[in-house]
Amino acid sequence: MKKETGMGVPAIIPFKPGNPKTRLSCVLSLEEREAFARAMLCDVVDAVCRAGCSPRVVSTALFAFPRCPVEVVPHGLNETLNEILSVTDGPVLIIMADLPLADAASIGRVVTSSRDIAVVPGRGGGTNAIYLTRGNSFRVDYYGASFLKHRRIAEERGLSCEVVDTFRLHTDVDEKEDLVELLIHGEGMSRQFLVDHGFELSVEKGRVGVTRRSPARQV
Repeated sequence: MKKETGMGVPAIIPFKPGNPKTRLSCVLSLEEREAFARAMLCDVVDAVCRAGCSPRVVSTALFAFPRCPVEVVPHGLNETLNEILSVTDGPVLIIMADLPLADAASIGRVVTSSRDIAVVPGRGGGTNAIYLTRGNSFRVDYYGASFLKHRRIAEERGLSCEVVDTFRLHTDVDEKEDLVELLIHGEGMSRQFLVDHGFELSVEKGRVGVTRRSPARQV
């Protein structure tokens, strides 16, 4: 039987505050990328809280963030998360910080899975979220085709696995083209950041893109 709520489930959110989202440097300055990354983090934390989970940011460096606890862990992503999982014998959610379309309903779908593990695939074979009914039953292996690796790890460990297909959690923002989805479907701080910085939709030859109201920065 599925759980009725994600109340109390810890949600681990990895975050890099310094020089994030380098592939957006063609449209955003370093300072803007750092502010944009924090806006997306705020949207993810808000969605996690609305889903009844307890957010905890694990960061590569110290930064001010009053919305939830921040732990500075100077190790690599896999090493950091596997260290946390090794001492977690209850349920845990790992969710990426660049999912500005995340909402309570989509996160709720993940943390109410009746399987041992629920995985949300990202574009290009990545993994955008993982829910585990018992954290120390698993180890993560991000980078590359991590979605396939995580399904294989679950199989090797005899864990039942559900693939949760949700647009709201599938849409991570890395490239300038990804800003289109955020402007169309976003409702939170990260979309407002784009609007405040002059970004708007444009249509050329039937394709939707993004333009910035500044002659120096065009998509």
